[in-house]
Amino acid sequence: MKMAEDWKKAEQEAVELLSSLLKINTTNPPGNEIEAAKFIAGRLSKEGIQSTILESAPGRGNIVARLKGTGEEKPLLLISHLDVVEANESEWSHGPFSGEIADGFIWGRGAVDMKNMAAMEIMTMLLLKRSGAPLKRDVIFAGVADEEAGGSFGAKWLAQNHPDLIKAEYALNEAGGFTIHVNGKRYYPIQIAEKGYVWIKLTARGIPGHGSMPTADNAVVRISRAVDAIAKKGLRMHVTRPVEVFIRSLAETQTFPTSLAMKGLLSPFFHSFIVKHLVANKDQARNFTAFLHNTANPTMLNAGAKVNVVPSSASVTLDCRILPGMNNEKLLAELKEVIGEGIEFEILSSAPPREFDYRTPLFETIKRNVVKADPEGIPVPYMLIAFTDAQHLAGLGIKTYGFSPIKLGPDLPYTKLPHGIDERIPTEGFLFGLKLFYETVSEFTTQPAG
Repeated sequence: MKMAEDWKKAEQEAVELLSSLLKINTTNPPGNEIEAAKFIAGRLSKEGIQSTILESAPGRGNIVARLKGTGEEKPLLLISHLDVVEANESEWSHGPFSGEIADGFIWGRGAVDMKNMAAMEIMTMLLLKRSGAPLKRDVIFAGVADEEAGGSFGAKWLAQNHPDLIKAEYALNEAGGFTIHVNGKRYYPIQIAEKGYVWIKLTARGIPGHGSMPTADNAVVRISRAVDAIAKKGLRMHVTRPVEVFIRSLAETQTFPTSLAMKGLLSPFFHSFIVKHLVANKDQARNFTAFLHNTANPTMLNAGAKVNVVPSSASVTLDCRILPGMNNEKLLAELKEVIGEGIEFEILSSAPPREFDYRTPLFETIKRNVVKADPEGIPVPYMLIAFTDAQHLAGLGIKTYGFSPIKLGPDLPYTKLPHGIDERIPTEGFLFGLKLFYETVSEFTTQPAG
């Protein structure tokens, strides 16, 4: 009975902790993550957990804390980014920085991306400390800045300047462990890989002139044709190991004919037909396409300065995401194949894709605890089509899994929440994730590996 009462108190504390974090405006830019870092340091300090705050630039706060273990096993890193993307308050039902608890949800920018995980990780540190758990490995918490802009003031900066503070064998990060519903079954995708990004500027050149005289050498027309070609043709299909494992795991748990259709997604002959005609959920259809292709999405256009002047150049920026095994050169070759000649390419920024081995004791611990928490839930390896701070940890040799568990109903798909209007997390779904996360970390850090 006492244990149940203590857990109820911990749940209430976690909800209040998340609400408080959501009230701290860490919109990036400018970030101002230092305020969140100071708040977290205060909460940890009350329990006797010392932490270090490091500013990579004025206001760009990062916080690191450590619970010492016996050293029999290598450390486990729990990492969360403290910054969030912008939010227009006039579009929200509840203020984006209200941290309001209403209608069964906790509301606010960052409720899912990813102050919810920060709250879970902080509570896990507190509960491990209170329990006096015999840790066989150090448990490190890192709350970092700037993930939403690439991590230069956060995880990347820590990895380059203070690697000793975060060096670990494994890390648990965002973007995995949430519920997805496929044909009446519940899955919990655990991220083992993520796409890289390549941001490219395409430029078309033409002959400038008076707006009254149409010409075939119009740079705006040329860049428009390039964008149209990308949209209509798309890029080649590639089956990578993490995606094949993910889709085959789904197929193995479905009944015929869904199982056959799932396997057909991996075939270049049937993929397009299945995605267009057999996948009813269009969000899932788009995801399946992104899982199996490099993507190029036009995001910004620039041309001309005056309505009656034909400009000499026009440009478009592409947000490209590349699959494991791909690199910048292979992507450029695919784009040129689609667009043709006469367009200039300039790579503005890039980061490689990442893939981590999922045949490990930590991954098995995660799977086991997912099934324990939800006996009808099915944990599956998964690739994120975006990128996270895992890209910076990989350089330190840290095996990083996306495991930020949330139980969601079929009426609230995960893809609608991060960066969206009215970002929110179901209170019960958050508490489900808290218990699952704590029990996973507790088991893994108090028992011998393997």
